[in-house]
Amino acid sequence: MIDIDDKVIKDISKGFQIPAKPEILTELNDIIKSPEPDLNAIGELIAQDVATSAAILKTINSPFYGLARSISDIRQAVMFLGLDGVQALVTAIQLRQAFDQSKCCISLERFWDSASEVAQIATFIAQKFKSQVALETVYTLGLFQDCGIPALATNYSDYKRILVESNKNYELSPTELEEQAYKTNHAVIGYYLATSWHLPKDICQLVLRSHDRQYLESEQDERLQICYSAVKMAENIISTNKRFIASPDWPHIKHHVLEVVDIEEDEYQDIKDDVEELLEDWD
Repeated sequence: MIDIDDKVIKDISKGFQIPAKPEILTELNDIIKSPEPDLNAIGELIAQDVATSAAILKTINSPFYGLARSISDIRQAVMFLGLDGVQALVTAIQLRQAFDQSKCCISLERFWDSASEVAQIATFIAQKFKSQVALETVYTLGLFQDCGIPALATNYSDYKRILVESNKNYELSPTELEEQAYKTNHAVIGYYLATSWHLPKDICQLVLRSHDRQYLESEQDERLQICYSAVKMAENIISTNKRFIASPDWPHIKHHVLEVVDIEEDEYQDIKDDVEELLEDWD
């Protein structure tokens, strides 16, 4: 993993078109940071954006939230999600809309659907450890950990080739393959994007370390290690369910992931079975 310094940030800012932070996020952050945030005001702000409202309702009514009945009112959704949850979802939805498909060599719809799936499954997994971790942090990491990929796919017309290779190369991590091809990688670019959009510092650091296979071996905040582990478990379950192979990082980090969340192999298999049942209901 390369170090992030002023030169790296300067190079990224010159070489990549990073979407500007949308006005709705600025207004939302202003409300949330006020001494007494008004949930009704947040609901009214979001309700003005039809696409964002619809995406939020679709997300919270998915099987992974396990609601007894569906929610159809955006103000109810705001009450259910809470401040951090709303902020994470709105930010993700706005980012999804920020890149131009006509300039991108991969399917952005497929990419963001996959990111949303990882985020929701990781949150479902993390509910088992919710006394130790904030579910909103897990969800946000799941959505944003690969947010640098659309930027690479917009900047390099041959990036799809690298993406395909990264899904089957178990020796080199995805970011190492990108470094060989472009002298940068989506974790670094994602870090720059996450900081530009003022995501929490913890999330920015986890985005930067998202494919660092030694991350769990170093001394880190246990709470963040659990977030990282839940997302990596989600990635692997999706990969084995849809492609019938492990995710590229999994063989290198599996032992440490299970150690961090303090479960045995059979308990992981139980979680995997539960998730696969939900995936069947979702399809």
